Amino acid sequence: MRIGPPGRPNPYDASLATDRRNDDRRGTGGAGVSQFDLPLEELLLYRPERMEPGDFDQFWHDSIDEAREQRRPTTLRAVESRLRTIEPIDVTFSGFGGQPIKAWLLLPRHRSEPLPTVVQFLGYGGGRGSPFDWLSWASAGYANFVMDTRGQGSAWLQGDTPDVEPGGSNPQYPGFLTRGVLEPRTYYYRRLFIDAVMALDAVGEHPAVDGERIVVTGQSQGGGIALAVAALDPSVRAALIDVPFLCHFRRALEVTDESPYLELRRFLAIHRLEEDRVFRTLAYVDGRHFAARASAPALFSVGLEDQITPPSTVFAAYNAYAGPKEIRVWPYNGHDAGEHQHLQEQLRFLDGLGLGVVA
Repeated sequence: MRIGPPGRPNPYDASLATDRRNDDRRGTGGAGVSQFDLPLEELLLYRPERMEPGDFDQFWHDSIDEAREQRRPTTLRAVESRLRTIEPIDVTFSGFGGQPIKAWLLLPRHRSEPLPTVVQFLGYGGGRGSPFDWLSWASAGYANFVMDTRGQGSAWLQGDTPDVEPGGSNPQYPGFLTRGVLEPRTYYYRRLFIDAVMALDAVGEHPAVDGERIVVTGQSQGGGIALAVAALDPSVRAALIDVPFLCHFRRALEVTDESPYLELRRFLAIHRLEEDRVFRTLAYVDGRHFAARASAPALFSVGLEDQITPPSTVFAAYNAYAGPKEIRVWPYNGHDAGEHQHLQEQLRFLDGLGLGVVA
């Protein structure tokens, strides 16, 4: 686990959090954290068996090839926003099946060379919103590509991209987690993950983007997408993976009743005979299997009170991650997992990789 800035320990380093927890237990009989999952010292060692489909790699290779064969031109349109320091660009790029996917590309107005670029994926239910919703990365000097999430964008930020389902998709519980879940090829997250890979193809078309310095990031669902893309696209130089959703599904159903995982439980309560088919499909999108294939340096985050993406599911992916990795543990946080303080950790992490922006 990484120690923080030179000469000063990072107070949220997981190894130090373990020491604090042990100290607290000796003094009070508890860690001072509302624990519903495994203790931190067990989480750090938690490596459940991975049982992945035998054709996992071929499935994703073929899916990406299909999308690239159907690819259509990217369009980039300047947007009048009255933002003085950031230039917003409305992007439409080709995603799964050649379907049009919306995005924002936000650029610092004052730039002299191609920039390191943060490609950002969104949490469950949200869409790309407006440029005013995404000012942090461009304000820090990065190019920031914010991908819209197909079919979503009516829960907390507006989306502009429909989800075109293939024929033969199954009935679903309201939401997205069970849409097409009875077959891997019809599953919603196959389409969404392919959109995300295609986003990396599109972002490099703008001359302000340095295609050799691509960072992927996201929180919750976005973290799960970033984890998948880090494995599927070798151009990724770093991954910032916050409280990732879509990891270790069976464990999630054991320890939480919160949505979105609740959608699976409700679906299986009605479709009682489909458990094997459902979990067979979910194995193709389980973040643990992507983690085992990723090589880019990664910074994860986890909140020990998170009942939406329980800590054991996050650590199952983190401990499987094959590349260089660090994790920030936020003992008293839930799904927010550090918020702006963690953004500062991410900026420091990228600086340490030589991916910072030169003032």
